Amino acid sequence: MELLRLNVVPCTFLKRLHRFVALVEVDGEERRAWVTNTGRLDEFMVDGRKAFCVPKSGGKTDFILVAFEDLHGKGAVIDTRTQAKAFEKALELGLVPWLKDCRIKRKEVTVEKSRLDYLFECPGGEVYAEMKSAVLRGGESGEYAMYPDCPTLRGQKHIRELIELQKAGKRAMIFFIGAMPRVEKFRPYKEGDPEIAHLLSDAKKTGVEIHALSISLLPDGRVVLERPSLEIELREDF
Repeated sequence: MELLRLNVVPCTFLKRLHRFVALVEVDGEERRAWVTNTGRLDEFMVDGRKAFCVPKSGGKTDFILVAFEDLHGKGAVIDTRTQAKAFEKALELGLVPWLKDCRIKRKEVTVEKSRLDYLFECPGGEVYAEMKSAVLRGGESGEYAMYPDCPTLRGQKHIRELIELQKAGKRAMIFFIGAMPRVEKFRPYKEGDPEIAHLLSDAKKTGVEIHALSISLLPDGRVVLERPSLEIELREDF
């Protein structure tokens, strides 16, 4: 199911200059591209890897690096803003089964010392939710989307806030965008941050809802919903 259509330009990844900027080649010229994903992305950010950029105007970069070619010509979407827009469109179209008949009430919701991505209005009441990007592939056949690929104190803080909200009698949720083609399941990447795996297990025991869906980018710029719900595995012995 098509969710978005981007004006993508084929590019070649050259190197990451720093956390938010990459050097890419577009039509034989070296250009700078904005990177919105703060993960390490080591499996994708390899010199010479084919990627997809979107032109931008203003600032110190000429493009946004939105995806890397992954399987069968499809792209893994690393751009977190595209991930969010795709999710929001899927929700609007009623394609997210674990948020049936829900709508976005507010974005960037302040809770204690954190800001959570969404406050949903659902038939059973409000749901406080945080979205995370899962663009690390795992499993023998690459069937897992995993998070995180490096330590994340911010991610830890968000999960702790969700646990406290759930304990306080509110409905809390964390969900993951498995932004790669042909993933079927989600699990935390313990080697990236063992505390995240532990916190997610605690969150589930507390009643925090944990979900995931998958999207991918087609070469013509269409962002498509691959699976509206991924199986969740939270074992800490991976």
